[in-house]
Amino acid sequence: MKILVTAFDPFGGEATNPALEAVKLLPEKIAQHEITKLEIPTVFHKSADKIDEILKENKYDVVLAIGQAGGRYHLTPERIGINIDDARIPDNENNQPIDVPIQSDGAAAYFSNLPVKKMTQAIKDAGIPASLSNTAGTFVCNHILYQLGYLQATQYPDIQFGFIHVPYIPEQVVDKPDKPSMALSSIVTGLEAAIRAISKDSNDIKEPLGEIQ
Repeated sequence: MKILVTAFDPFGGEATNPALEAVKLLPEKIAQHEITKLEIPTVFHKSADKIDEILKENKYDVVLAIGQAGGRYHLTPERIGINIDDARIPDNENNQPIDVPIQSDGAAAYFSNLPVKKMTQAIKDAGIPASLSNTAGTFVCNHILYQLGYLQATQYPDIQFGFIHVPYIPEQVVDKPDKPSMALSSIVTGLEAAIRAISKDSNDIKEPLGEIQ
């Protein structure tokens, strides 16, 4: 399978983005998969536009986006992207800010069609902490997961798509003593394991991976 793996550039004043650094270190072939890497901007819509440009030029079976989630302890494959973003405008009636939909003609949410439970378990089996996440936040990470679902629903029906969040790496938390981190080599190992778990049938394991909080 041909897999496009994307990662965001540094944002929020950080000098590095562990997602991008990990993707750079991925091999060009993982199991039966051919890997293409793409850096995308941490900017609403521009990030999705860049992916769409690549998909128009080349055929891929899978698009897997990787992003940073500072504060998380483990790798977290994401289950769902929701139709809101951080752009806010005044409500006409109450003059209060309201969320602006990412796509006015899109669904309320799109679920990843990758085997996210299988990927989560594969990361764990590789000895790397992981859990299945049901919230990709409300910043550009959620935005790109939602946009991948929108592109799949409207333009690329045969494509599989998903998103994995990764923690900070140690050098990012030198001045953040309350924040967890993970070695870059461990993040790379986890991502490789998750990618190996991807297959054309997209059948997932039937194991409960939900959390009570």
